[in-house]
Amino acid sequence: MSEHALKSYISGRWVAPLTSVATFEAINPATEERAALVGLCGADDVDAAVAAARAAFPTYAALSLDERIALVERLIAVFERRYPEMVAAISTEMGAPYDLSFNSQAGCGQGHLGEAVRAARAMEWGRPIGTTGRLVHEPIGVCVLITPWNWPINQLAAKIGPALVTGCTVVLKPSELAPLSAQLFAEFIDEAGFPAGVFNMVHGTGPTIGDALTSHPQVDMVSFTGSTRAGIQVAKSAADTVKRVSQELGGKSANIVFADAGIDTAVTRGVQHCFRNTGQSCNAPTRMLVEASAYDEAVAVAARVAAEVTLGDPAEKGPHIGPVVSKVQYDKIQHLIEVGIDEGAKVVVGGPGRAEGFNRGYYVRPTIFAGVNNTMTIAREEIFGPVLVMIPFTDEADAIAIANDTPYGLAGYVQSGDLDRARRVAGQVRAGSVHINGAGQDYCSPFGGYKQSGNGREWGEFGLHDFLETKVVNGFYPA
Repeated sequence: MSEHALKSYISGRWVAPLTSVATFEAINPATEERAALVGLCGADDVDAAVAAARAAFPTYAALSLDERIALVERLIAVFERRYPEMVAAISTEMGAPYDLSFNSQAGCGQGHLGEAVRAARAMEWGRPIGTTGRLVHEPIGVCVLITPWNWPINQLAAKIGPALVTGCTVVLKPSELAPLSAQLFAEFIDEAGFPAGVFNMVHGTGPTIGDALTSHPQVDMVSFTGSTRAGIQVAKSAADTVKRVSQELGGKSANIVFADAGIDTAVTRGVQHCFRNTGQSCNAPTRMLVEASAYDEAVAVAARVAAEVTLGDPAEKGPHIGPVVSKVQYDKIQHLIEVGIDEGAKVVVGGPGRAEGFNRGYYVRPTIFAGVNNTMTIAREEIFGPVLVMIPFTDEADAIAIANDTPYGLAGYVQSGDLDRARRVAGQVRAGSVHINGAGQDYCSPFGGYKQSGNGREWGEFGLHDFLETKVVNGFYPA
């Protein structure tokens, strides 16, 4: 393996793979040049990382809550001091524009870590139950965390914060496409002074070490964020050892826009949200359902807004969007755009081909499809790029039926000037989170999905429970 390849972090040390000599080139999607060379681990490295986490667990779990929180607060302080490095790493590895990386992508790391501390302090860790029993929460043990490239630190911190405050030890496998932010985070952990073995990180691909991690008999829990296809494999791999599996998977979220919503405002907000992070968000509102009486107006507004979207260098400040993460992702998006055209949808803005003005980089043309029905491929498959499909509906019941006619259930959006109707519709959308009239989501709120969008919930107090066992000690109190 090249001496310049990124190393893994096991038992408090930076280590090269034990036997594997394979490497992976992580590509800067704006330049198509190498951003990092990653040393890929094998099954023997997984065994070493899991053994380190298993050995560290009893002592770390026995620390007081205050001691664990103090370590996480030191981690937050290191993160804050080295924040500019994280911003640059995210922009370089996956193409998030500087403003998005600075204001949201990197900031999510501190936000989730801080919320994990707050939730842990507020949680009731033990209480009487029944006549003699005491109910207690205890760390589940060794946890494997598998994180994606699209919001790399958001998902990483949303898992690691709760794991560390609850007393678990972890083995992280970040996406090989976005290794720089994870490498920095491991440096933050090391600088914060966590005991050796509490946090371990192995670089690798799903095919090379995914199964070794998720099937490992010494692992108690797997937390996975990624595609539904990969999530199914994770669940199958983990089943033989009956370990807990928490998953946040794909989405095809509906944005229901009623005619009384204020079409210009609601559609503008919906298009901009869909294109945020270049459409690479699992909860993006990628299906815009518009009341038929306002459909033509909505299409015209969407076309205007999309035409005003600019693309640019992720390293530069400004309101532009960036490239998609990889050539594989670029090619997938191009294929689905072509499929949409072949199935009869109308391209209002954008379409196939590299965005104008770029002779390199994975820049996709921001695309709006009209004349879409919910049976089309582009209305059913997660495209994961700056592509919005617009579907008309006749009435409230029709909107709800179309919104729920999907294998996914991660998020939903409702826009209406009638708040009672918006609340009523939100209550019938089968999704883990529903946003009315552009409302955001706080770090303390649960994040996760229905159906094939996953199971379990992350963020805040809800995220703590994925990493905890519940025990009752009967006879703890005299009868």
